This record gives sequence, structure tokens and C-alpha cells, in this order.
Amino acid sequence: MIVEVIAVGTELLYGHTVNTNAAAIGSRLADGGLEHQHSSVVGDHTGRMVAAIRLAMSRADVVIITGGLGPTQDDITREALAEATGRPLVFSEDYADRLRRWWASRGREMPDSNLRQAEHPKGSDLLENPKGTAPAIRLDLGDRLIYAVPGVPPELEALLDLHLIPDLTERADKRVVLNRILRTYGESESRLGEALADIYSDGNPSMAFLATAAEIKIRLTAKADSTDKAEKLVAPMEAAVRERLGDLVFGTDDETIEQIVMDLALAKGWTIGTAESATGGMLASRITATPGASAFFAGSVVAYDERVKVEVLGVPGSMIVEHGVVSEPVAMAMADGAASVLGCDVAISVTGSAGPDPQDKPVGTMVIAVHTPERTMARTVSLPGDRERVRAYTTTGALHLARRAMLGEWWQGSPPSGRWL
Repeated sequence: MIVEVIAVGTELLYGHTVNTNAAAIGSRLADGGLEHQHSSVVGDHTGRMVAAIRLAMSRADVVIITGGLGPTQDDITREALAEATGRPLVFSEDYADRLRRWWASRGREMPDSNLRQAEHPKGSDLLENPKGTAPAIRLDLGDRLIYAVPGVPPELEALLDLHLIPDLTERADKRVVLNRILRTYGESESRLGEALADIYSDGNPSMAFLATAAEIKIRLTAKADSTDKAEKLVAPMEAAVRERLGDLVFGTDDETIEQIVMDLALAKGWTIGTAESATGGMLASRITATPGASAFFAGSVVAYDERVKVEVLGVPGSMIVEHGVVSEPVAMAMADGAASVLGCDVAISVTGSAGPDPQDKPVGTMVIAVHTPERTMARTVSLPGDRERVRAYTTTGALHLARRAMLGEWWQGSPPSGRWL
């Protein structure tokens, strides 16, 4: 069973709204073992929507349309669906009564425009929406199945879980889609692609590269009629990738670097703190976004001003004069100071010149230091991109250096050529 998704909304094309629904639908289809081959976005225009629906119907067994089911003039998915399938719109008095009761239960008078939500193509079913007033529409054409669902994310996700995914998995041939994610850090996407060129495949199993904030995910996907068979398809490719990349692979599937750092801290009984200048608290934010962080995270000192570095973290003023604020001696003093002030076992510090204007060193020059009960070390890196990219890459790099330091895998000198850290 092949599924295609059409997201409706001019706001998606203009970038005013991020299409998070695509990820929600894609992940649920994959979990259900459903083949998802195409996804598109179309603006609020009847002709273009009709063309998109007909194209999807020509190459997919199931079409899921999101958005355009509200009560306003630009909500025209119902009309486009009716035209694309050659069916007139009909009115459901039963659903109209439900709408009136919904509004009355909230002590409000229903605008007449909401009655548009009781319209649907002839022969279709209205599926109850537990999170809002717009029902989903299911139109079974025999050889094609079409769903239209609201684009409001909580409503969409509720309808996926309540109606669409159970319905589709019951109808579909039972098939498992297994995704194995190997998380890597330290090499660029292009270098990884070159290293794995002879292993790469777009068949079954397939390989794909996903780049995010200096980490590269390698997704291995296998399709089979059982989980055991899918695992057997993935296993040789996964073993080959791991052998080729070695310690560049740091995690699997949902094992984020934040989770790995937390697990290390809890296993060792250590607490962690941060001292941040250029990243301004981004590192602490990444760590504390992990559920359970209160069990090991001591706190953070955002030492943007030189005075705070000296008076709070105890960095000697003479050191700043001699080496500059963007330097390894200052970064190590910041980490040692944070460990003392926060009373933590591990302290991660960041100082640097993130831009757009240079501070002490060229833009992109960032220094990360890590203090553990064993020792304190720092590394200077030169990162590409604008201010936000430099800050994001530095935050990710700091977590990875902390992982290595906590494992006792201390680094020496500058990063190898081509490596981030």
C-alpha cells in the first residue's frame, strides 16, 4: 500500500508556518509499515489543489490531505476534493447539530460559517475530531482511499492515532519498515559519503545521510514481512558501516549526545555544570532539555562579560591580558572556576568569537574546555558559517568533548584535518 501526503496552505509555501505535520505523518506511516513515497505542499488555490490530488491519485493507493478544513473562505479542501473526484458536496445535518452543541457547551454562539464544516463529498464519511470542530473526511473509492484532515498539529496527530493509522494498518498488507539510525560525529557528510561509497545502496536495505548541527545520521532502512527478517537485512550493512567508521559512530536510534552524557554522569555519580560566554546558555539549555537532567545538572554561569569571568569564575585578570579572552588558558580557568562555584564534578566551558564582529580572535574561533575529577583540557576550533551556526556547532562539539573526557578519552592538539573536533 503506497501512501502520498499533500499539505495544503499558502502559509507553508511562504514559510510563515513550518510543516511539522509532514514529520508526524511520516513517522507514523513508517511505524505502521506503510510505504510513503511522495509528499508535497500546495497553496490555497482550487485549480492547483485539484491537480495535486489527481496526480497523487494516479500513483498512490492512499492520499492524505492536511489543512484547508476550517470555516473561512480560504479553507477550500472540501471543494477541491469534491471536484477532483467528481462528487458533489452534501450537507450533514447530524454533524451540524454536533457543531451547535459543541459551541453551546462553551456558552458561545456559533458563527454560521462553521456550518461549512458539515459539508463533505457525497459518499464520504466524517470522522470525529476529539480536539476540534473540523471532522476528518474519509472517501473510499474502491481502488483509492482519500483522507482529508485538519492541519492544526494537535488535531492532526489525534486523528492519525484515532482513525487513520489503525484504519490503514488494518487494510494494508502486513509489512515492516525498519529504520536503524547510526549517529556519527567528527566528519563531514561528504567525507562519510566517500568512506561508505562501496556500501551505499538505495535498494533494500537502503542507506541515507541526514546532516544536523555537525552530527551526521546514517539511516539504514529495510522492508520485510517481519521484524526479524528486516533486522537480518539491516545487520550486515550496519556491521560494515560500524567497522568502516569506528568511533565516529557514537549512538544508535534515539541515543542523543545529551542522553549519552546524562547516562555517563548518572553511571559515575557525577554532576555537571557549564560556564558559557559565546554560547550564552545554549549548552545548559541542551542538557536540561533532557528529561531527568535535575538528577545530575548542577547549574550554569553565563559569563558574557569579562568582569563575570574574573569575579564569579575566578579567571585571573592577568591571564586575560596575557592570552586574550578567547584562549585555551581562559577556557580552562572558566571550567575550573565553574566546577568550584557550582560544586560539580564535570564542568564544560565555552568562550569564543561567534560573530558577526570578531572578538579577540577571527570569527568562528571557538574554545571549549572540560574539567573532570581527572584533569582539565581545552581545544580550539575554527568553525564555518554565521553566528547561529557557529554557536550551534560549538554547543554540539562541547557535548561530544565532554563525553570523551568523561570516558577518559582525552584529546591532544588540534582536530585532525577535516574533523570538526
